[in-house]
Amino acid sequence: MDMQSTVLKPRLSFWQLWNMSFGFFGIQFGFALQNANTSRIFATLGADTENFSLYWLAAPVTGLLVQPIVGYLSDNTWHPKWGRRRPFFFIGAVLAAIALFLMPNSTALWMAVAVLWMMDAAINVSMEPFRAFVGDKLDPSQQTAGYAMQTFFIGCGAVIASLLPTFFESMGVSNAVIGGVIPDTVRYSFYVGGLVFFLAVTWTVVFADELPPPDMEAFKKERAASRSVGVAIAEIFGGFSKMPRTMVQLAFVQFFTWIALFAMWIYAGTAIADSVYGTTDAQSSAYQDAGNWVGIMFAVYSGVSALAAFILPVFARMTSRKVVHATCLTIGGLSLASVFLITDKNMLVVPMIGIGIAWASILTMPYAILAGSLPAKRMGYFMGLFNFFVVIPQIVSGLLLGFVTKHLFGGHAVLTLVLGGVCMLVAALLTLLVTDKAAPVRAAV
Repeated sequence: MDMQSTVLKPRLSFWQLWNMSFGFFGIQFGFALQNANTSRIFATLGADTENFSLYWLAAPVTGLLVQPIVGYLSDNTWHPKWGRRRPFFFIGAVLAAIALFLMPNSTALWMAVAVLWMMDAAINVSMEPFRAFVGDKLDPSQQTAGYAMQTFFIGCGAVIASLLPTFFESMGVSNAVIGGVIPDTVRYSFYVGGLVFFLAVTWTVVFADELPPPDMEAFKKERAASRSVGVAIAEIFGGFSKMPRTMVQLAFVQFFTWIALFAMWIYAGTAIADSVYGTTDAQSSAYQDAGNWVGIMFAVYSGVSALAAFILPVFARMTSRKVVHATCLTIGGLSLASVFLITDKNMLVVPMIGIGIAWASILTMPYAILAGSLPAKRMGYFMGLFNFFVVIPQIVSGLLLGFVTKHLFGGHAVLTLVLGGVCMLVAALLTLLVTDKAAPVRAAV
């Protein structure tokens, strides 16, 4: 049996949970700017709507390559001062901040796509060790609360980041495309995002500590053995055959969930511009106004997720984590599909509430369920491997959604959002089949 898993870890206070999770505020700040504005930037630089999903392949492919490797490396890292996960937090923060400053200064489509690759890879370097961080530090009875705290900061960061372009416009900053140049509202938002990303992650690096391996001598021997390139490659890519049953079951849930999310992130801007603002011209003021409104919509669902983050664990203790997750995905799927019926921009806030409830669960419940089935000493690796089932559906979406939108839906991206809603409903049904090794019932925080 894994030695670390037999040791009852010290319970952390609210502020210790706060410090170890605060970096996610910055990480999601960067992700929210990326999700709400990347398609808008591509369109401004002349991209065809049909190819949006192909350009977005940068995000899942970098995750596919980076996260298992980073997880494996962080499992085999220990420094007396920096610990195991925090070196990766900091390195990723520096690179992501640079990318966030570069993205809105892209002068050509190829440059924006290249920076997206850099930005997503850097964010992944910081993000995935945060998932393992909870498993490292928290007793199983606190793990759901730990992931809920991360979800709270994810929601808060996303709300502020999503609203930034609208905020800058209200302050008199230009939201217009002049000479094919990305609007100043977007540029300034990314500058703020780069700074916030770096500072928030640095907060966790400085104010959170880490638990050393329980058997340092055994850890050193395993680390020495893993330094062989052949052994490392075999372990990184051989883990699929060793996945716990719960992880396999969650993989199918994640597949359909993330097809839905990717459809929303890629096509929400185009869908709302077409169905509500009546334009598909990316150079028009109406299209840019639609882009700002999508930012507000995303802020709503992110804000709801921040509030729901601390409510869902209560319902999970009353029922079960998988029942809560299935219920939230059902609400989210129906909400996403309902966008098709709405032509008033103000009414678009309503489905975002449902999507926010689903988003809170997506960021909390699968990881809490999974953590209970993983060996502690390989937490980082398996969390990274689990990300395959986040990025594979995104790759599938990137390859197929453009074709489906153009040739099956006649270019009406709002129908792609309906397809996303259906996929989320399928994920809800599959959640009921998951085996959850429930944590001991104790106080959440």
